[in-house]
Amino acid sequence: MERTTYAVLGMTCEHCRAAVRDEVGAVPGVASVAVDLTSGTVTVEGEGVSAAAVASAVEEAGYEVAP
Repeated sequence: MERTTYAVLGMTCEHCRAAVRDEVGAVPGVASVAVDLTSGTVTVEGEGVSAAAVASAVEEAGYEVAP
């Protein structure tokens, strides 16, 4: 299982955490999602997960993956 951590801009509350977790969790291949508000990171575990798909899901939730 692959694990990748993304820096996400703009997450500040539990609503942010839930929105990002739900959107990223729907990406094909994702087995688990952990959102850390303190560090502003999202850690994704799964097989064959597309980084572009994760970034799109984060944007759909209303946030942005840091460059």
